[in-house]
Amino acid sequence: MPDNINFLTIPIDWRVPGQFIEIDHTKAVRGLPGMARRILILGQRLATGTVAAGVLTRVTRATDGVNYFGRGSQLAQMIAAANQVNPYTEMWALAADDLPAGVAATYTITVTGAPTEAGTAYLYIGGRRIAIGISSGQAVAAIATAIAAAVNADLDSPVTATSAAGVVTLTARHKGADAGAIDVRWNYYDGEAMPKGVTMAIAAGVAGSGNPDVLALIAAMSTGAYYSIVMPWSDTANLVAMETELQSRWGGMDMRAGHVFAFKAGTAATLSTFGSTRNSPHSTVFGLNGSPTLPWVIAAQAAAAVEFSGGNDPAIPFRGLSLPAVMAPAEALRFTQTERNLILHDGISTIIFDESGAAMVEQVITTYQTNTFSMDDRSLLKLNVKWTVDYMRYVFRFAVARDYPAHKLADDDVLERIAPGQKIATPKLIRNTLIAAAAQLEYVGLLEDLDGFKRELKVLRSVADECRVNAVLPPNVVNQFDVFAAAVQFIL
Repeated sequence: MPDNINFLTIPIDWRVPGQFIEIDHTKAVRGLPGMARRILILGQRLATGTVAAGVLTRVTRATDGVNYFGRGSQLAQMIAAANQVNPYTEMWALAADDLPAGVAATYTITVTGAPTEAGTAYLYIGGRRIAIGISSGQAVAAIATAIAAAVNADLDSPVTATSAAGVVTLTARHKGADAGAIDVRWNYYDGEAMPKGVTMAIAAGVAGSGNPDVLALIAAMSTGAYYSIVMPWSDTANLVAMETELQSRWGGMDMRAGHVFAFKAGTAATLSTFGSTRNSPHSTVFGLNGSPTLPWVIAAQAAAAVEFSGGNDPAIPFRGLSLPAVMAPAEALRFTQTERNLILHDGISTIIFDESGAAMVEQVITTYQTNTFSMDDRSLLKLNVKWTVDYMRYVFRFAVARDYPAHKLADDDVLERIAPGQKIATPKLIRNTLIAAAAQLEYVGLLEDLDGFKRELKVLRSVADECRVNAVLPPNVVNQFDVFAAAVQFIL
């Protein structure tokens, strides 16, 4: 029979003498809850890896990528880049095989002339530096052979090399359009120069094509929750597939929020054109022009850095996060402030460089730009806002689940007469729980205007279902201090 206090494990009708005290931990946790956040890195594997495609695998260090997915593989390079800036967030990887119908990109290096001096030339492949020793009078074929040997000696390189008759052919390790987007150049840093008398011309050969289909990987991750997802493919089909999946998780019945990060190389005009075709609150695309660094490495490192910052505090701007693996483009190719403003208006997130060439995040936005009526809508433009609101959702949900894990439901009028030990919920009690949670969010700087929250908060017992309470939660999220504008009105 019911009593004035409800117990979890002690029966009411008990006649054996004794002292029985249960431990109830349901109200032990006070303050704001931690929210589990995991990174998932998608990418292509090599046959030398020990983990098959489509198998979710936890990784804790850069060498895991090499062992599991093959040395020199796209996925191994992404794991290393992410781990460099964020070895703390739980990280998972999911590999894809090359598309059988895909094509691997090629590049050629044609050696001509005869060196009149000895020296060292530096070949950069996807930002990886390879030193080539050249002797005075060395034959063209010998130089080409030396280049191919040096490239193949770098087991982490994204390409393999062959040479014939003074021509070196570089072939991407992976098939695909994005896997073939590899920057190849000579002599990046000041002081690096080609020995006199010899010319080594780089040219694009066969264009890479045929990215893997991300739908197979989406099926593999269907039951898991991953907060930040890094994708090396920037083609429309794969982006749409991932955005669609993440949109299905965002709603109130699933609540497994996720966000995909990608990278796109190109001029400001190219990026604006690309960005204007995207419109999702669940994707972020970083853009640069002319960086030697592999595109998928940039995507992985930027995503990992942003995830670490957002996990600590989702409302703090991501500006200034260091990206040590990202090499700066030449000064002439770096976007101006005006160009960066333009691409930000077209859904592209920006990376900037200091005087030394060190890379850092400038602004992180989603690709969301217009609502269903094709009208400009910045409600979910800032990733900070999306992540802050999602954390608030988690906090409110946690608070209600903690305070009312298995309770009876009644109207507020019973509060004056009911025994204080009863496990019962009413709209007023739930309202108080929500206000207390909002006050905690205000205390840690995620919510402002608590009075407004109290005023606009609605908690009502459902008229359609007597076992249900409906609520409207109106948090005013804090914003990011991005711009300071002032006029100096001086006096002589």
